[in-house]
Amino acid sequence: MPRINLLPWRDAQRKERKLKFMGALGGAAVCAFLATGGVYLLYNAMIDAQDARNAMLKEQIKVLDRQIEEINNLEQTKQQFIARMQIIEKLQGSRPEIVHLLDQIVKTLPDGVYLTGVTQTGDHLKFAGVAQSSTRVSQFMRNIDASQWMKNPTLEVIQSAPGAFGSSFTLDAEQTAGSADTAADGPPHGRAGGRIMARAGEP
Repeated sequence: MPRINLLPWRDAQRKERKLKFMGALGGAAVCAFLATGGVYLLYNAMIDAQDARNAMLKEQIKVLDRQIEEINNLEQTKQQFIARMQIIEKLQGSRPEIVHLLDQIVKTLPDGVYLTGVTQTGDHLKFAGVAQSSTRVSQFMRNIDASQWMKNPTLEVIQSAPGAFGSSFTLDAEQTAGSADTAADGPPHGRAGGRIMARAGEP
C-alpha cells in the first residue's frame, strides 16, 4: 500500500489560514480605525456646532445687556423728568399761595405796626418790625392767629429803640394752606393800616 506524505499540504493550509486570519485582522483594524475616525469627526462637528451656538448666545446676551442698560437709563431719565415735573407743579401751585400770603400779611397789620423784614423758610415765617406799642404787636399776633394763611404766632423779642418810632419786635409764625375764598376776607380784627417797609424775602 503506498504511503502519502501530508505534511506539505498541511503546511500550505496552515499558511493559507494564517494569511486569511491576518487579512481579517487587518480588515478589522482598518474598520476600527475608520469607525474611530468617524466618531472623532462626528464629535468634533458636534463640538464646533455647540461652540457656534454658544458664541451666538453670547452675542445675543451682549445685545440683551445693552438693551437692559438702555432701558435702565430710560427709566432713570423718566424718573428725573417726573421729579422735575413734580417740582414745577409744586412751584406753580405755590405761586397763588405766595400772593395770598403777602396779601394776608398786609391785611393782618394793624395801624401803628411797620414791618422791616419778612423771611420765609419752608412753612416758617419770621417777621421783624417796629410798633408804636406792645398792644399793637399783640393785635398783630391775634390777627395772625385768626388768619387763614398763618397760625401759631410766637413773639421772640420786643424792646424799645431809643430815638426810634417805637418798640422793635421779632416774631415767628407758620404758614398754612388756607383757601383763597376765605383768605380774601381777611381776619376778623385785621386792618390794612400797617405798612411793609422792607420787601418780603424768601430764602
